[in-house]
Amino acid sequence: MKKTVWIALAVLALDRVAKLLAVRLTAPVTLIPSVIGLRLEKNTGMAFSLLSGMPWLLGIFSLAVIAAAFLLLRGYPFRTFTLTALMFALGGALGNAIDRLTAGYVIDMFEILAFRFPVFNVADIFLTVGCAMLVWSLIRHPEEWRKQDGTR
Repeated sequence: MKKTVWIALAVLALDRVAKLLAVRLTAPVTLIPSVIGLRLEKNTGMAFSLLSGMPWLLGIFSLAVIAAAFLLLRGYPFRTFTLTALMFALGGALGNAIDRLTAGYVIDMFEILAFRFPVFNVADIFLTVGCAMLVWSLIRHPEEWRKQDGTR
């Protein structure tokens, strides 16, 4: 995992830059008409505003999940695809956890205009893509999910 941690750091940096730019938005901006735009939202919850108003709890929970995942996934013979997926998810989780713990909310900025959908951010994108990639890895390469000593 050490060789791919730069991916998580790049995701985190991209998320931080996007959020720094988003806080400068004074009004919604259309990027692609009827498809996607930018609108600043401060989300105190998690996906779909679940558990709104509990950012510290969610931030601490996020860090606990990250630590548990790191401890549980040591010793697995992951290929580059799976390691990339893990780093995407890690970078996204860290991006939102940092917001929750430092600001008390997550900065969201991307708005789907074609249909009703919650406003989201770069961290959410990488977290979602990373999780989808992990599901693919579990289905296509289950052998990766066995520790090198043969245990699960």
